[in-house]
Amino acid sequence: YNIARSFGPAIGGVVVAAAGAVAAFAANALLYLPLLAALFLWRRVVEPSRLPREPLNRAIVSGVRYIIHSPSIRIVLIRTLVTGIIGGSISALMPLVARDLLHGGAQTYGIMLGAFGMGAVVGALNIGEIRKRLSGEAAIRSCALTLGAATAAVGLSGEPVLTAAALVVAGAVWMLAVALFNIGVQLSAPRWVAGRALAAFQAAISGGIAIGSWGWGHLTDAAGVEVALLVSGARMMVSPLLGLWLRMPPIGARNEDGETLADPEVQLELTSRSGPLVVEIEYRVAEDDARAFHDLMQDVQLSRQRNGAYGWSIARDIADPELWTERYHCPTWIDYLRQRNRATRAERELHQRAIGFHIGPDPVRIRRMLERPFGSVRPKDDVDRTAEQAPAVATAARSGP
Repeated sequence: YNIARSFGPAIGGVVVAAAGAVAAFAANALLYLPLLAALFLWRRVVEPSRLPREPLNRAIVSGVRYIIHSPSIRIVLIRTLVTGIIGGSISALMPLVARDLLHGGAQTYGIMLGAFGMGAVVGALNIGEIRKRLSGEAAIRSCALTLGAATAAVGLSGEPVLTAAALVVAGAVWMLAVALFNIGVQLSAPRWVAGRALAAFQAAISGGIAIGSWGWGHLTDAAGVEVALLVSGARMMVSPLLGLWLRMPPIGARNEDGETLADPEVQLELTSRSGPLVVEIEYRVAEDDARAFHDLMQDVQLSRQRNGAYGWSIARDIADPELWTERYHCPTWIDYLRQRNRATRAERELHQRAIGFHIGPDPVRIRRMLERPFGSVRPKDDVDRTAEQAPAVATAARSGP
């Protein structure tokens, strides 16, 4: 994918030089036909879900909510956006580099794009080696410093050979940075939301390049292409300072989905639209562990909210200081079933750590309550007694919160 994405602009530049812009756009349109045929003929194996498919608008909200409550993904997206804004100067100003700095035409432009694409291929082929040798933050820092220097070199050079050499370096580190951001997003998101997280990544990098192109174009109008590239290079070399506040998360194994939990026992007939559902979990925690338990519950809060809960709170009984109550809401019964089965293995371990603070002979007490027990149960709705039933109030902890 990276190799194809790198060669595309270079091939486009060659077509423009040889046959003009109209031919390039026409070829681009025609080459979509084989892709459409391949997608039409693709027989993808889809593993059926035991829960109904999530509506599109709710799926979008779920993806945005997950990203908002996932610090690691937020950091990667912010760093991606900043890199796109600053580093977009190369692609935005390439035609002016070919015309004004190198005094060439469409052929020179195509060669420069080819040099950038060649560097991107080199970078794509060395991603694995970079990941072995450097941490995520160190790799992004190195890419930013190198890209800044290469951008400045393009702005200062008036020789096609030197500019092409700088563009090879710029293409390599640009591809490395984008790929590392991409990997960081993928490995920070569980499978159920991975596509939506990658969509946010594409929006961040594309939006950053678009915003940056607009800004660098205005600066070029005011001060010239050389100044714009030098300013871009300088800012890129300063951008690693963001790591002091927004350090890249460690890149490890994918956040694997946890095992499916059994549905709670049923005492009321519920439909998928019954709700809101209120969940209360009572912990009894030794007073000496109160601070550690409270700190851990802040991570539990993010976990619950990422997966669909809202209105989360933790409260301590003033008459019985050992008694703590975690409380959160889910919009509907089907949303609750999704929320409790979206937790990853790491999140399940986090929940078990919270339960590990519980003391006393009785297990953690869990209550699941229907906030509007009559108005939300509509007679016209069908009742699914297997996947969409649960008790209005459950006190057993065996099926998990």
